[in-house]
Amino acid sequence: MLEKLYITEKILLNNLNSDFKRYLYAKIDFSSQMMAIVGARGVGKTTLLLQKLQELKKEAPRNHSLYFSFDLPFVATVDLFDFAGEFQKKGGRWLLLDEIHKYKNFSTHLKAIYDVYPQLKVLFTGSCATSILNAQADLSRRVVLHNLYGLSYREFLEIRTGQKLRSYKLEDILENSSSIVDELMTIFKPLEHWDDYLEKGYYPFSFNDQENFLGLLYNTINLTIEIDLVNLGLIKPESIEKLKKLLTIICQSDPFSINITKVASLSELSRNSIYNYLMHLHKGELLNIVHNNKKGLAKLAKPDKVYLNNTNQLFAMCNKHKIGTIRETFFANQVGNVYPITSSDKGDFIVDNRYTFEVGGKNKSFKQIKDMKDSYLVIDDDFTVNDKKIPLWLFGFLY
Repeated sequence: MLEKLYITEKILLNNLNSDFKRYLYAKIDFSSQMMAIVGARGVGKTTLLLQKLQELKKEAPRNHSLYFSFDLPFVATVDLFDFAGEFQKKGGRWLLLDEIHKYKNFSTHLKAIYDVYPQLKVLFTGSCATSILNAQADLSRRVVLHNLYGLSYREFLEIRTGQKLRSYKLEDILENSSSIVDELMTIFKPLEHWDDYLEKGYYPFSFNDQENFLGLLYNTINLTIEIDLVNLGLIKPESIEKLKKLLTIICQSDPFSINITKVASLSELSRNSIYNYLMHLHKGELLNIVHNNKKGLAKLAKPDKVYLNNTNQLFAMCNKHKIGTIRETFFANQVGNVYPITSSDKGDFIVDNRYTFEVGGKNKSFKQIKDMKDSYLVIDDDFTVNDKKIPLWLFGFLY
């Protein structure tokens, strides 16, 4: 069994052709005993795991580390706790487990491994964040949880252009946007790759097959609903098509303010189930729910705005996209991946409970936010930067 797994991981390492490391790699404290990487399908969790494996193989003998995925048919019946014990007896120090949510009762096994084998480090991934979060009752005191999001615009540009680009904190962007933009424009043309990113740049696997990417992403969205959310018991199989219809409705709409009665009618879902389904789709990173800043984040609070999680999903899910929806989806995604974000009655978003942002095109004025402290205009196609007017693309440099 072990030898078979070593052969399999060697094949995977030989096919690993990505030298680019995601933003999260440098942030993980690999001295922790047990670590989890969670995120949507297709954001690069397996690649990150294999990059760590590659590093471990260079530093220590082969038998010190082992990677395998629960996608492999011959590991389906393995007793993970017993296997970990045998692996450690034979010199194992690192166990890297992919797609852990596909293993039945994984949290029980991981808890036991943590308690009984403290010298064994475990790094594992879960395709849907809800799968790990639901199990945290057992794991919360033991596992360090890391969220891996899709590519930021900065990361996409690094891969596309080969240029090394740094990230910025929000405060840096707000205080020094003019100088940052001037510096970056000496390195690349910010809008040269902009449309490509909005359509195909959030998921690393787009670089493998540009032509078929949107079809592959559409399949990935369906798998998240049909397999991940159904297997976790979060949605009923008979509701699958209705949820897909709900996603399409949101995709085709202006920035979508929730009207529960209208949504229930259009999606053919009951009012009572709408709230839970919206939250499950949000946790599965198919939706991005931005609550009104006056209502808080209570589970049953009426969400103010609902977007698809990222702009690539807009292009995969529907043929017609409203430019305002694309702008706000990008901002809510890139900023919301790093900072708390809410919607506001004045302005579009409040970030980090302090800064107000109005997002629009070149004709957007300061009228709606002119009397508000810490307020900014975010414009997608205008480079006349000033202290209160910031290009939309620059918010893709937060990670």
